Amino acid sequence: MILNSDSMKPIYVQIAEWLETEILSGNIKRDEKVYSQYQLAEMLNINPATAAKGLNILADENIVYKKRGLGMFVSEDAKKMIMAKRRNQTLKSLVAELVREAEHLQVTEEELIEMIQEAKRDLKGDT
Repeated sequence: MILNSDSMKPIYVQIAEWLETEILSGNIKRDEKVYSQYQLAEMLNINPATAAKGLNILADENIVYKKRGLGMFVSEDAKKMIMAKRRNQTLKSLVAELVREAEHLQVTEEELIEMIQEAKRDLKGDT
């Protein structure tokens, strides 16, 4: 993982989002132990308190759970929770921003839909 120190997002949020992505991609599985704050701090060359803050975001959202003396582990429904959160927060705000920009540029709904379809084709390599 590479942290973006120039980003508007705090480092601890970037850590939480990276761990969510690791869970979504299956690199960290249900009931598997996640990195400790000290492992994250060493890996990313950051303060352990910053790493702990990122882990605590996930714990507060019940994406990970604590086992006293053992560390934090991925919750059973972590993937579902992350997907729901990203759909309801991240994706909706990105779509709203896209629609606002399209309005400013006088892009029609049909043109916007075609652009989205083209982008999906490009991702799949069907062009």
